[in-house]
Amino acid sequence: MTPTLAPTWVQLVYLACAVCFILALKGLAGPRTARGGNLVGAAAAVVAVAVPFTYLDLDHVALILVAIAVGGVVGAVGAQRVQMTQMPQLVALFNGVGGGAAALVALLELGHLGDATPAFDVGATAFTVAVGAVSFAGSVVTFAKLQELMTSRPVVFPGLPVLFGALLLATLVLAGLVVAEVAVGWAVGLALVGLAVGVLLVLPVGGADVPIVISLLNALTGLTVAAGGYVLGNIVLLVAGTLVGASGTFLTLLMARAMGRSVASILFGALRGGSTLGAGEASDRPVRSAGPEDVAILLGYAERVVVVPGYGLAVAQAQHTLRELVEVLAARGARVDYAIHPVAGRMPGHMNVLLAEAQVPYEQLVEMDDINPELPHTDVVLVVGANDVVNPAARTTPSAPIYGMPILDVDQARQVVFLKRSMRPGFAGIENELLFDPRTTLLFGDAKESLAKLLAAVKAL
Repeated sequence: MTPTLAPTWVQLVYLACAVCFILALKGLAGPRTARGGNLVGAAAAVVAVAVPFTYLDLDHVALILVAIAVGGVVGAVGAQRVQMTQMPQLVALFNGVGGGAAALVALLELGHLGDATPAFDVGATAFTVAVGAVSFAGSVVTFAKLQELMTSRPVVFPGLPVLFGALLLATLVLAGLVVAEVAVGWAVGLALVGLAVGVLLVLPVGGADVPIVISLLNALTGLTVAAGGYVLGNIVLLVAGTLVGASGTFLTLLMARAMGRSVASILFGALRGGSTLGAGEASDRPVRSAGPEDVAILLGYAERVVVVPGYGLAVAQAQHTLRELVEVLAARGARVDYAIHPVAGRMPGHMNVLLAEAQVPYEQLVEMDDINPELPHTDVVLVVGANDVVNPAARTTPSAPIYGMPILDVDQARQVVFLKRSMRPGFAGIENELLFDPRTTLLFGDAKESLAKLLAAVKAL
């Protein structure tokens, strides 16, 4: 059926909300405007949700309000309690809920469509059901991998490509039947097949590739929301979904480029042994280690220091101690910057947000392309919880799963200090030969405790 045309004032309000979403996305492009952009987007979303109560004769209003209240409480509590290291998991869950909700709305809307409904409208509904289900199931699996509820390594089995291809074909057939017969039964089958496709899409993905898949699924959710907006005749959903779909697509491509790989190799690389495989075994090769006092001497008398933060810093919640150490080194006359790799941590911007939380000046955060030319002239590079983003195998070992990934050229510095909990490799599951370089010193222990000891030792110099 054709959606009921909203009053002019409602359309104007929706248009204003859509503009606010665009402004919010623009605000999120920079650290100084991100908070304001987030607030603008949230306010527009609240207005968009409230408007239907003012002009529509809604059924089950009490149930709708209860659902909004429960969702609001769960979302607020979850966002308050989530750790910085768990932010990608939260994004995956939110993304999955969005895709699942879009699929359910499309299923309900299909029950109101008649045989006279244009085929394009029914096709958009079928698309929303299928892709929303894929996004929901895939996001649940990515959450499970990141939360370590299942292995982070690729899960493959004989016949997986054949089964996946058969499910894709079944998706197209069922979508065609939905369009031809406008039948809810076929749509339910389409949703179930979409759930299976989502699971099989993510199972072969491992390790550091999972955040890229989250971004891809986020783009898919945006497309489902946009399609749902078209079906419902809602400009806010149409614009918001398009923004999410476009930005998610660009982010996916940028992350893949930062990994030096294609999206296809990320999704299906494990089927031919090319995926980022996940954590491997700890090495027992000899390395040069030192105590906090020895490392403090290296840092205390260095004129140029670069800090490389990684996921281990986030796990240890050591960003405040690290900032204090950097301030002490700067007070002693050293020039200190933070080198930020595009995919350091679990998602783009993870390190930026983590360090901003510790009140680190944004001017000290230097992107990879800008800091690499300075590393050959750097006295000491302090690597805190990073591994794959400084692994020279990305340049030197064609068989390595991270080969071709742009990295921070830490191996060109005069001295390198790694703060590590153990000798286990990073998400790529391969050894970092830089750890065994004669210029490299390892300081073992929890990052927060090691930095606290290092800070005290530098102050004592």
